[in-house]
Amino acid sequence: MDLRTSSYVMIVRTSQIEDRRPYLPRINNPTLPFLPPLSLPPLPSHLPKQAAQTTSLSAFESELGAQEPLGFYDPLGFLADADQERFDRLRYVELKHGRIAMLAFLGQITTRAGIHLPGNIDLAGDSFDSYPDGLAALFGEDAIPSAGLAQIVGFIGCLELAVMKDVKGEGEFPGDFRNGAIDFGWDTFGPETKLRKRAIELNNGRAAMMGILGLMMHEQIEGNPVIGVFIGY
Repeated sequence: MDLRTSSYVMIVRTSQIEDRRPYLPRINNPTLPFLPPLSLPPLPSHLPKQAAQTTSLSAFESELGAQEPLGFYDPLGFLADADQERFDRLRYVELKHGRIAMLAFLGQITTRAGIHLPGNIDLAGDSFDSYPDGLAALFGEDAIPSAGLAQIVGFIGCLELAVMKDVKGEGEFPGDFRNGAIDFGWDTFGPETKLRKRAIELNNGRAAMMGILGLMMHEQIEGNPVIGVFIGY
């Protein structure tokens, strides 16, 4: 190492100590021709996608329903690459399924408590309480007549196509089916009260979906071990 190079190295080390910044030699420095060109490895191609995915997920962490104890819970990754439109669609489906499950759960415990519609279900004089409760009323040897099942399916189809939807396009949120006719004082509530009531409905629907699935499963077990305990037979 000659005197010129030695002096250069001493100056470089001194400057590093003073400003505490790492030194990277310039590639085109004529005083260090023996250094190879400095090159950095390219960034992995998957990093931008992961960053975008993380940003997409974090965009929904403050949405209604992301609350304790689970917080934002998406184990199957339905929202991995979702935008706001897809999120609203999934929230709409979740609300509808929750409402159906709440009606189904109440129907289960109501009929099993001995409460049935009065009168007869068909022209033959068969009363509503003469048929079994739960899934046995739809499937099996003692199920209601096929014409009755067709009427139920047709009625649900009419609700789905004409009633239980945002007909006027004036809904405040996904699942708002008031359509300017049914209100129950909703417009008198403040923003915080509306959010709280929406969260209550969402959580009740989630619980009802788990509840009705549990009742349907235990109904297939001989003796109805869970249903029988709560109903008292």
